[in-house]
Amino acid sequence: MHKNKTTKLVSKKLLNLIDQLGEQFATNGINHDQRDTFVADNYHLLKKKGYLTAMIPQSLGGAGVSYNDMCKILIKIAQYCPATALALSMHQHLIATNIWKYIHFNTGGEFLKEVVDKNLVLISTGARDWLDSSGNMIKTNGGYLVSAKKQFASQSAIGDILVTSMPYNDPEKGWQVLHFTVPMSSDGLKILDDWYTLGMRGTGSQTVTLENVFVPDNSISMTRAKGEFPMFWNVVLTVALPLIMAPYVGIAEKALKITLEKLKVKQGRPPHITFLLGEVYNSLTSAQVLHKDMIGKANNLDFQPENRLGVEILARKTLVASACKETVNKAMETVGGQSYYRKIELERLFRDVQAAGFHTLPEKQQLQFTGDFLLK
Repeated sequence: MHKNKTTKLVSKKLLNLIDQLGEQFATNGINHDQRDTFVADNYHLLKKKGYLTAMIPQSLGGAGVSYNDMCKILIKIAQYCPATALALSMHQHLIATNIWKYIHFNTGGEFLKEVVDKNLVLISTGARDWLDSSGNMIKTNGGYLVSAKKQFASQSAIGDILVTSMPYNDPEKGWQVLHFTVPMSSDGLKILDDWYTLGMRGTGSQTVTLENVFVPDNSISMTRAKGEFPMFWNVVLTVALPLIMAPYVGIAEKALKITLEKLKVKQGRPPHITFLLGEVYNSLTSAQVLHKDMIGKANNLDFQPENRLGVEILARKTLVASACKETVNKAMETVGGQSYYRKIELERLFRDVQAAGFHTLPEKQQLQFTGDFLLK
């Protein structure tokens, strides 16, 4: 059978399987949300059914599911458990970045093979590091001793590999930022019990601390000048943000679904309710159209990392996040006082969707970044 047909069949199978597992995802998600615990049982299902390695090319042992289809998978999972979808998106964006490198430079293949062979969970800490990064690195024989506190490390509760960066004052080159991986089992690495939040409570995004953790020289995957925007960041942004925004689009779609279910069983509706419903639909449409445009720019990982592309992706991320939040807000207004009850589920969607704006870059930072680019 042709390779493309095979991967399409796998994608369809994984999408359909979400509906079969959906009730279990949802029940587990609610329980973890109420207990402030990581969605470990949902992740066990994802690992068992091959979702963590699905996007990795078949030549490296994965299923070869397309980037576009992975975005669809995340949107669908979010309609059952937003926290599960968001945690998975953090893993997938690290996978996708390495796939881009493998496709364009034939690097990263061994790392991806290891992910497949061991069914590894990858943890990202890049959300707050941006251009300067944070932490301390001391050169030692054969590597570095690193110390830092990295927040918002999604899936850290069960993760295997930490993908992070830290600044280093190179004696010859001056301040650099070094990117590297660290096994979560490393001596000196700890996970704090501090993920008690408004929403997305099941993502297990605890703070990870590193105290004199040894990082060998061969674990350094990239070195760049501190504070300067590197060309490769356009790859990271273009690959990561459509995946990370996908769960929020799923939340917005679920909000409309719940709103329609509640309105259709009402005996009578004031005239303004249908107007509000139209607003919900328009907000959702904005989110969906802009998100599809983001996915289109990623072009199934076939793109060149131009600066304008990074700027365009960041602007669309802001707009998608705003449209998703507006969709849920309007849904609650349309449903009325019932939406304040936890049993209606809009209450949780409202809490979870608030996180959309905090992903790289928050709106005001994005606006300044875009403005600086336009003035150059």
